[in-house]
This record gives sequence, structure tokens and C-alpha cells, in this order.
Amino acid sequence: MMTTAQICRIIEHGQLNDQDLNSVITAVKYARRHLQRKVTSSLMVGDNVEFASSKTGRVMRGHVTKIAVKYVTVNTGLGMWRVPANMLAKVPEAA
Repeated sequence: MMTTAQICRIIEHGQLNDQDLNSVITAVKYARRHLQRKVTSSLMVGDNVEFASSKTGRVMRGHVTKIAVKYVTVNTGLGMWRVPANMLAKVPEAA
């Protein structure tokens, strides 16, 4: 089995044809969908989560208010964020 670094090196050096690249893209999309489903099925409204904000670069924490197919709405106390499920990580409740 190849490592991620080896796969990236092959892609970067142009050693794949168009059909191979399409296969890689399809596999990545499948893996992302699988990860999103896994995360959304493990979350419940009220769970505490954290994610890295692409707007501010900070790690944001909040609680889940809504779970949709691909996105989860998180209330951070500074506003509501619609976050892709695969960007979320559950955090234990603060004692």
C-alpha cells in the first residue's frame, strides 16, 4: 500500500493520465462523503464541537443546533456557523 506522501508525489510529478486523475478525484469525493456521514451520525443536537475557522484561522467552539445532510449549524456564542461536518470534532463538556 502506498503512503499519502507517495501518492502526492506521483500526482505532483504528472505521472498520471487524465483517467487516473479522475479515478483519484472520485476516490477522494467518496472518502469525504463517507467521513461526513460518519461525523453527522455521531453528532446530536446539543453536542459540544470545535472547528478551525477558515475566515479567522482560530479554533472555534460551540454547540450543535442543527444537523443537515452535509452541514452542521453550530452556535459559538459569537454567532451561528454553518460548518461542513467533516471539519467538526466533538469536545468533552467543560466541567
